[in-house]
Amino acid sequence: MTGLRTAIHVVGLAGDRPATPEGAAALAAATLVAGGALPLAALRERLGADAMPETVLLGAPLAPALERIAAHDGPVAVLASGDPGWFGIVRTLARSVEAERIVVHPAPSSVARAFSRVALPWDDARVVSAHARGTEGITAVLGALLAGPKVAVLTAPDCDPAFLACAYSRIPGAPERTLAVCERLDAPDQRVTIGSPTEIAGGTFSDPNVLLAWAPDRPVASARTAIQPPRTATSWALPEDAFAHRAGMITKREVRAAALAALGPGPGDLVWDVGCGSGSVAVECALLGAGVIALDHAEEAVELTRRNALSHGVELAVTRAAAPSGLEGLPDPDVAFVGGGGADLDAIVDVAAVRSRRAVVVTLATLERIGPVLDRLAAAGLRTEGTLVQGSRIRPFVGQHRLEPINPTAVLVGRRD
Repeated sequence: MTGLRTAIHVVGLAGDRPATPEGAAALAAATLVAGGALPLAALRERLGADAMPETVLLGAPLAPALERIAAHDGPVAVLASGDPGWFGIVRTLARSVEAERIVVHPAPSSVARAFSRVALPWDDARVVSAHARGTEGITAVLGALLAGPKVAVLTAPDCDPAFLACAYSRIPGAPERTLAVCERLDAPDQRVTIGSPTEIAGGTFSDPNVLLAWAPDRPVASARTAIQPPRTATSWALPEDAFAHRAGMITKREVRAAALAALGPGPGDLVWDVGCGSGSVAVECALLGAGVIALDHAEEAVELTRRNALSHGVELAVTRAAAPSGLEGLPDPDVAFVGGGGADLDAIVDVAAVRSRRAVVVTLATLERIGPVLDRLAAAGLRTEGTLVQGSRIRPFVGQHRLEPINPTAVLVGRRD
């Protein structure tokens, strides 16, 4: 560690005050204090204008403030809410100044404090930040809320709890969630509001705040968490007999493997499964950590998907709806899988291609549709590729083995560059 004259102390705040005596001493000795508008205002109110050191506001764009911090000759205090090394300023600061100059005085993180207010353990929680991410952040939050069952959201002014709750409540068939908004933690006016997504959607909340969500029937996990995020899938492209299905009407595991490889589902992703059938693709995406919205025009398919999700211990949104009209009002996905469509396939592909953030995957059993679908994906500005998946499974036969062919299926992919 360097001497105090050139040190940059990152001071974690509990409320508007340093959480540790060391942080308080570093703040008292600083000749330059950097922070957001609220902590700087609180400091000015405590010290008075005449006793305030030189200050710099941490706001967009950050580059000028970081340059000023790095160039300052005396001790610097950078104020940050909670643990500044966790979704905080330390990451950005470490890219701008030498690591030896940085001294961190952490406070309990906002997520730890939020879960303490509702008396829940959070070693099984997913954490997602919506800060400065625009629609990508909204999609990541909704994907995490769907996948659940316990989530903490670091909200942002343009992605606040009421907006997120409203967006979630509008997803048809979404799993039930209890929400809690924890406002201005450790401040004298802190408040915790617990309710359903519909109830939270009608509220008004002060910054800063953290949004918590959990499955009402599973506020505490049944097993101790060993690793976070917990591993849910030990294999994928599961055999057909791992799912309930209608007389072989299921995406074969070889085709599913190719589709999953192209979709690349994971935590924070939002996936559409259009024409979900038995829900095998939807369930496997959820097992890999993604939030999934599955829809089909057949009630039997919807029930099969729900049953398969339950048997594999995952949550997803399932609704009976005919595409493409059923896609209206849904949040835009990161990736979309189209495993059916019938006469409406072209219109479904058009919608999925425009609204998917990363990729669209279409599986086809008929040759005549391959060219037109690739053309439609390309017309939407996607980079296209296609693979014909065909193979045979090895089966016992009269004391030996034979090859049992599977039906060839085209896996078409459109990717956004």
